[in-house]
Amino acid sequence: MKHPAEQISGILLLDKPEGLSSNAALQRTRRALGADKAGHVGSLDPLATGMLPVCLGEATKVAGELVGGRKRYRFAVRLGAATATGDREGDVIETGPVPDLERGSIEAVLERFRGVQPQVPPMYSALKRDGRPLYELARAGLEVERAPRTIEIGELTLRTLEPDTLELDLLCSKGTYVRVLAADIARALGSCGHVVRLRRLCVEPFASEAMITLEALEADCRAGRRPALMAPDEALAALPRIAFAAPEAARIVHGQAVRTTSSSVSGRVRLYDDRGRFLGLGEADGAGFVRPKRLFSLWQGWASE
Repeated sequence: MKHPAEQISGILLLDKPEGLSSNAALQRTRRALGADKAGHVGSLDPLATGMLPVCLGEATKVAGELVGGRKRYRFAVRLGAATATGDREGDVIETGPVPDLERGSIEAVLERFRGVQPQVPPMYSALKRDGRPLYELARAGLEVERAPRTIEIGELTLRTLEPDTLELDLLCSKGTYVRVLAADIARALGSCGHVVRLRRLCVEPFASEAMITLEALEADCRAGRRPALMAPDEALAALPRIAFAAPEAARIVHGQAVRTTSSSVSGRVRLYDDRGRFLGLGEADGAGFVRPKRLFSLWQGWASE
């Protein structure tokens, strides 16, 4: 059994390669690093590439914080053919003419898709019905009713235009299916279409941090090099920070509520000791008290110092 100080813990921004499921990429990452616990944030289809945050060890406790973040994508839609899966991996189920398109007319259509709107999830998705993933039902030739979900498109811009292909940039809320959006855009343009390329550029709050490819990660680990991991609390930068002196910090790590001078703060907060070490997540009541909600292991043994 590993000593706690030797456990791998932190966040790695994996550049998922094409052709692998998110879970397959996660398991290869976990094995390469020798991590006991690991989880990924926001699944990517095998077709898709790009940012797949992988939370390792104690950082798995913040995975839920990242799920709700907005995502930025770059994708290409080919007009003239719709597929069963909504991407190039599915069988063609419909064909149609491709109208002559101009940037002005495309921009007018894209404007209609910006903002808050309902979206019906696709049958080829991991959502479950009676315990079975929808994609299993779809492969069996079945289709079931799916309730629409509310999504928000923050940005949707045209990058390049070819006779039958559009390349678009997208900033969207969680739960947005790019394949569905692409098919809807194609319909609005008077055609049908499917995704031929999809890359996730970022997951909030990681807007500009560098990714590492799976190939480079595995090569580094074979050579005895481990990539630098981000600390778990880097996923929580949007939450207020409260630091405590040693006596109050000791009470926090034992699950007790403590008084704080930050009496105006209410809601979820990040908790630290006076040496800057992250203790976990808490809830401030706005009246001067903070109660710990999710604590993180401190491997330095500071509580006994």
